[in-house]
Amino acid sequence: MCKVLIVEDDVLIADMNEHILLENGYEVCGIARTVAEAVRLARLHKPDLAVIDMRLAEGGLGTEVVEQLTANGRLGILYATGNISNALLTSVNGDACLGKPYGDDDLLRGLKVVRDIVATGVASAPFPHAFRVLLPDLEDRSEIENV
Repeated sequence: MCKVLIVEDDVLIADMNEHILLENGYEVCGIARTVAEAVRLARLHKPDLAVIDMRLAEGGLGTEVVEQLTANGRLGILYATGNISNALLTSVNGDACLGKPYGDDDLLRGLKVVRDIVATGVASAPFPHAFRVLLPDLEDRSEIENV
């Protein structure tokens, strides 16, 4: 069973995501509203995947969660944001980004894509609406092309 951590400060969205995931065979190992809660729960439960809101309670950012967990092994990251066009994220920050509002099927498909990326390194279509795979930043891509 795949364990998922939900990092979302909107209680309604967090509860909805938990319900959807549980109904579809995922194990939800916790819901966090802040960076500190998310890091504590991730270290305790060692989830396989995380759905992370970009803006969290107490002024925290979802990217701060990932920064603090990189030493704990590979965690599949699906960011959720209300402003996907302004999300300046690369593969250093996680695997993919899903725009809000999103439907049940978009969330499930987005997590499936992230699971594929973690398992194989490849993102397989079809992709949900308002979804993007996070790519290396331009400096990283130029270094790869020059090798």
